Amino acid sequence: MQRPLLEVKSLKKYFPIKSGILGRKVGHVKAVDDVSFTVNKGEILGIVGESGCGKSTTGKSILRLIEPTEGEITFNGQDITKLNTEELRKLRRDMQIIFQDPYASLNPRHTVEKIIGEPLLVHGMTSKVERSSRVKELLEVVGLSSYHASRYPHQFSGGQRQRIGIARALANNPQLIICDEPVSALDVSVQSQILNLMEKLRDEYHLTYLFIAHDLSVVKHISDRVGVMYLGRMVELTTKDKLYEEPKHPYTQALLSAVPDPDPDIKKERIILKGDVPSPENPPTGCAFHTRCPHAMDICKQKRPEFQAVENYHFVACHLYQDGVQ
Repeated sequence: MQRPLLEVKSLKKYFPIKSGILGRKVGHVKAVDDVSFTVNKGEILGIVGESGCGKSTTGKSILRLIEPTEGEITFNGQDITKLNTEELRKLRRDMQIIFQDPYASLNPRHTVEKIIGEPLLVHGMTSKVERSSRVKELLEVVGLSSYHASRYPHQFSGGQRQRIGIARALANNPQLIICDEPVSALDVSVQSQILNLMEKLRDEYHLTYLFIAHDLSVVKHISDRVGVMYLGRMVELTTKDKLYEEPKHPYTQALLSAVPDPDPDIKKERIILKGDVPSPENPPTGCAFHTRCPHAMDICKQKRPEFQAVENYHFVACHLYQDGVQ
């Protein structure tokens, strides 16, 4: 078996809650609460879930843009949680991110040439001529023209700005790119263009993606495997075909039942969840989903289900499957 490119074990990120004049710590927001998964080389792993479930925090914690509270993050066999600032900076050549908002992530005072060229300069390409040539090459790769290098971010559309963000992420030939909802701020027609571009680049540059999104149809289009998160925890992980055809976890079943079908003759039974998503500041005991689950049992309120395999390559955290597959 080939070693995974990225291995995340028991990742936690708790944000402290402070109160009073002295700013005393009175609790924690459990944004990511014991998440484990692997990403193989050349794979696209999608992560889906409602807003606030910890998807983006997971992605940023893996890159240590946000320092994780606990857990191991192994990239290429190296535990990056133990690296110092200089070692981490060198490793960032191989790990990049595409941000959700293509305008907020680009400096409005810098030209496109400076935006894309900065990572090259940081990682040792001191020649201005070489940088300029590489920037123009990258712009052509992502579907823009070389003359765009002298323009500023406000002179581009949302889709073009995201192409600039992709070019910046590609600058130092990374192995892993974390895509933090890269198409959610774009029009539907532009979304498909960006997704097709990302698939093409994956094949050309042998990239690996961790693709974070809340749109299930987008994730189905681009991913090889899909993980579903709820309230900071991973509740299901399997291949995209298995997940969309045979969802096991009640939360996944409810999510998929809400996806509209383009065929008006197909009647689909909608699963309506009761109540609201609990606060990550004070999550429910046992299974975090038991307060809204139509199949909740007594054990769900008391004991947290293990995230374990119930079939080949199909992992679920649910008491319905703890003693064998239902």
